[in-house]
Amino acid sequence: MNGSTQLMSDPQQTARLLRWATYASVFTATLLIIGKLAAALLTGSVSVLASLVDSMMDVAASLINLLAVHYSLQPPDHDHRFGHGKAEPLAGLAQAAFIAGSAVFLILHAVDRLLSPQPIKDALIGVGVLSFAIVATAALLLFQRDVIRRTQSTAIRADALHYATDLLTNAATIVALGLAMLGWPSLDPIFAIGVALYILYSAGHIGYEAIQLLMDHELPPEVHAQIKEIARAHPEVRDVHGVRTRRSGQTYFIQLHLMMDDNLTLIEAHRVADEVEAALLAAFPNADILIHEDPSSESPPQPFLM
Repeated sequence: MNGSTQLMSDPQQTARLLRWATYASVFTATLLIIGKLAAALLTGSVSVLASLVDSMMDVAASLINLLAVHYSLQPPDHDHRFGHGKAEPLAGLAQAAFIAGSAVFLILHAVDRLLSPQPIKDALIGVGVLSFAIVATAALLLFQRDVIRRTQSTAIRADALHYATDLLTNAATIVALGLAMLGWPSLDPIFAIGVALYILYSAGHIGYEAIQLLMDHELPPEVHAQIKEIARAHPEVRDVHGVRTRRSGQTYFIQLHLMMDDNLTLIEAHRVADEVEAALLAAFPNADILIHEDPSSESPPQPFLM
């Protein structure tokens, strides 16, 4: 699972970036649907139709993202003490379902077109619309990539992966239209099937990452190493074990055990734990940290808790 070692420290700025990313996604997808619908009607190309259906799925997925991000940013309440962050991977899972469904539809339609070929008209119009789509999608992706780098949002990452496949979809469709103009219209549905298979692959990738987060997958190994390094840097910490992590939305959940001198009083041990927690929060500002203090003479921990 991908991820950086640190999220943004300003929750308000994070929320603002996430909301703007979802607004930009919905706006771009809606704009592309209008253009591709016109191109599909004018050209009769199944590849353009494939691109249109993909953009329609983009709007549906982006709307889900918008609602999910809004909900995930809500603070913890009485019924959700750990917050609402898992709304993001749930949105990613829904996107995977939308994307897979659109891919299956495209394959069925392309096979039908292979069996019953139809001529392509006004291909230049389709090329123009799809060229505009590539520019608009690339601009959106640049913005989304920056938001992902700064927030590590699962929902926005899933959305960006979907739009990245759109670039391939649009480019492949332009090639198909070009070949049709050169006298090979039968290649149009073949390109559509290729695009659909790639979309299915993307759906699997998005779904896998969303499931890992919903199943409380551990944070990346470099995050574990950084947590242990920070805790062991305290002069009164003998060792660290039982490090367990997960992520929910913009929050890291970190649990660990500190091994300390047997003769420390409860107050002193609590002070050390507070100081380690403060050091961890400096590195992971959005973390929810739980520390248990152990005497250094305690039995070694179980392997899976290392």
